[in-house]
Order: sequence, then structure tokens, then C-alpha cells
Amino acid sequence: MVSPLKHDWRNFIDGAWCDAADGSRIVVENPATGEPLAEIARAGVDDVDRAVAAARACFARRTLQDMRPAARGRLLFEIARALEAHAEEIALAECLDNGKTLAAGRGEALAAARYFTYYGGAADKIEGRLIPLGADYVDYTLPQPFGVSAQIVPWNFPLQIAARSIACALATGNCVVLKSPELSPLSCTYLATACEEAGVPAGAVNILCGLGQDCGASLVAHDDIDHIVFTGSLRTGQSILAQAARRVIPAVMELGGKSAGIVFPDADLDQAASSTAIGIFTHAGQVCSAASRLVVHRSVHDEMVERLVAKAQALTIGPGITGADLGPLISLAQRDKVEAFCLAAAQAGAEAVTGGRRVDRLKGHFMQPTIFDRVGPDMTIAREEVFGPVLAVQVFDEPEEAIALANGTPYGLCAGLYTGDLRLAHWAAERLVAGQVFVNEWFAGGIETPFGGTKRSGFGREKGQEALLNYVQTKNVGIRLASGGAGRPGG
Repeated sequence: MVSPLKHDWRNFIDGAWCDAADGSRIVVENPATGEPLAEIARAGVDDVDRAVAAARACFARRTLQDMRPAARGRLLFEIARALEAHAEEIALAECLDNGKTLAAGRGEALAAARYFTYYGGAADKIEGRLIPLGADYVDYTLPQPFGVSAQIVPWNFPLQIAARSIACALATGNCVVLKSPELSPLSCTYLATACEEAGVPAGAVNILCGLGQDCGASLVAHDDIDHIVFTGSLRTGQSILAQAARRVIPAVMELGGKSAGIVFPDADLDQAASSTAIGIFTHAGQVCSAASRLVVHRSVHDEMVERLVAKAQALTIGPGITGADLGPLISLAQRDKVEAFCLAAAQAGAEAVTGGRRVDRLKGHFMQPTIFDRVGPDMTIAREEVFGPVLAVQVFDEPEEAIALANGTPYGLCAGLYTGDLRLAHWAAERLVAGQVFVNEWFAGGIETPFGGTKRSGFGREKGQEALLNYVQTKNVGIRLASGGAGRPGG
């Protein structure tokens, strides 16, 4: 039996739970009802300073760096076990402050734990290499942590995204200050609990909740930050990159997408329709890698749209706690923004074959599952990220046209295609400009597969072994063994 969700929550700094320095708090809303759910300490500039100082002190003590890598791995395994132990509490928090179903919230907890077991297993496999320079020299490389990593996670999958970046940081010996999202911060608090229960050294992981304009801005601009990881909007990412450029520090940026799936004429339409529906209606479309566009061959267009409409209209809409298929959008502002996209699309000439409006019969921030047909490539609905349960359908005749339509936005996070022709699948996958291509199943892959964008979807990779490369820098050590001789400057 899961205990009721508590009302008062705090931040985690230097291994201790604390209120904000000025005593201020954030009211967290239940998006399914629009009513207050809980309160959490609102971190400001002073709290950021304390957290960064704690992380800097921990890094300076070399607490993580001097551990045997296998010991760091075991520490991550303990975090995973703690997350699994709190899975039911996390599920309720994700359900009530984020709008997910209990099953989806439980899945978030288990996925977060899986990141820690995955990167815990990789901690003792991050290796340098020996470079041959002849008998008089030994030369080798050392992969070394950057230091203090500032991490800002979004409101749609806060725990899972926090876990994937914190796990990488700890596995490689970095310390972390993470800002959780003010709209849905509660599950990240359980990550701090898991770190505490696992015995993570004080200062190695600090988790704050605050607003972007003070907490977030002061964190990324802080002179003691060595590394930035951000998932969120393009505009905020551009602002953060300006701060990173000012201080010349590395950043990992995942900035959203406008991903398209291509349905070729030989595709299994049942599979394509089911996969597309999952791709766009999961978490009410509030997914950066959502299948927000579908580019369909003219010969199967009508049948494909008919199948998609049937799937959309069969979805139940309601609070996640009820187990409904389609939950709320995160806020009133987000619901209004999504509806405005739909109204603009209709005015531009797109046809809403189903949905397109808010759900007035429910108290919270709900939007109908929506499909727009006859979408032109220059329409806003085809080019900008909606972040809601809204699918835009486009038509093609030739494969080259399909690729051009799929690549025809400023984003390049994900892409997909549906075909039984393996040669065509390889041809299309190579030409799609995206960090990840799904073939015959949207969201194919997992924690083991690298994820990240191209173009305005950002750069750097999370997930998989490739992610670890974003958390270390290579140091070269050259040693002359024999006496005599002059050095050779290398540039």
C-alpha cells in the first residue's frame, strides 16, 4: 500500500535536506485537476551558491576520483536498488504532479534505476590508451572528469532524464548540481533520497528546485561550473549556450524536435498506425522524440489516416490516477499553447480529421488527441514543436520527396520509417538527418542506444556508451625514459 503523497518537500544540498535560504516556496499543481498538490522549497541564488560550493569541495577532495572505479560502480548499483525500493511512491508522485498513469510512473522509476545499473557496470571500463612513440618514451591517455556538472532537466520525464545524466557524471567521477523542474519536481526528490540511502558522499549530488530566471540562470552562469547538461526548449538552450560560450565550458544540449515517420507503400499499416499512435499520444505528446509528423505515400494515405483516426478516437481521456490512455498537459499555459497551434493550423488550411480542441468536460488541462491532414510543408504545424497530442500528416509520391519532407524542418532529433524492404530502409536511414532513426517501431531502442540531436535539436549524446564521452576530457601524459635529447613541442 502506497502512503499518501506528503505536502512539504525540500532541497538536497551537501548531503542534507534544507529549505530555501530566503524561506520561499513553490506551489506544485496537479495538472489533472488544476489544484495545488504540494509545496517545495524554492531555491534562489544563495542556494545555488551553497550547492555549487558543496560540489566543488567534494570534487577538490577527490572523493569520487580516488575511488576504485568498481567501487563507484557499486555505489551506482546501490542508488538503483534504492530507486526500485521507492518505485511505488515515485509512481504516485509522477502520476499526481506530472499527469502520468501509475503504470507509467512506475516505469519511470524502474528506467531511472536501470540507468544506474547500466552506468554502474561501465564505471570500471572507461579506459585510456597507450600510444607508441618508440623505445625512449611511454605515452598514454587519461579520461578525466570535468569537475562540477550543472544539469537542468525538463518537466516531462524529470526523473528518467536526471538519472541518465547523474549516473554518467558519477560513473566518471564528476560532481553534480541539478535543477529539477518547478512544474513537476517531486520525483527528482526521490533521486536525492536514493543517493542519501546509497551513501553517496556529501556534495557529490545536489538537487534543487527553483525557477529558470533565478535558480537556473545563476547555476549555468556560475564561475565554479565546469560542464553543463540541458534538456529543454531551443530558446532556453540558446541562452544557456551563450553562458557556456562566455566561460568556454562544454555543454550537452538536447533541444527538442519535430520528428517525422515515413510510411512507404509496402508498410504493414496496422503496425505503422499502432506505432505512430504510441509515438504521438504517449504522455499526451509531451515527448521530445514524439512522432509529431507522418509522411505517407499517396497510395496508402487514406487507409492510413482512417486507421489513425480510429486509434485516436478510441483513447480514453482523464487523470492518470484513473488509468486513462491520455492524461493532462502539464499546465494551463501549455494546454492553451497547444490549442492555439491547432487553431492556427486550421486557419492555414490543414484539416483536423479528429480533435483539435481542449476537453471542456474535465477540470484539468486536457486536450483532445488530434490529427491534422493536408498539412503543407511551410505550415507552422509542420515545422514547430507543439509538445502536445497533435499529429501532422503529409503526403509524398517518390522516396526522395519523402526524405526531403522529413528533413524539411530546423530540427533533427529522431526520424522513423515503415517498410518491409530492408534495402529501402537502409537507403532512407542513411539520408534522414536525425540523431536516431526508428525502423518499423517508433521508440525502438533503449537505455543502451545513444540518443541526441542534429541541427537545432542540439548536440552531444545521452544514453549508451557514447554518453560517457560527454562527461570526460582526455589528458595525454608523455614520458621520456632515456636521458638526454630535447623535447619536441607539439603545437
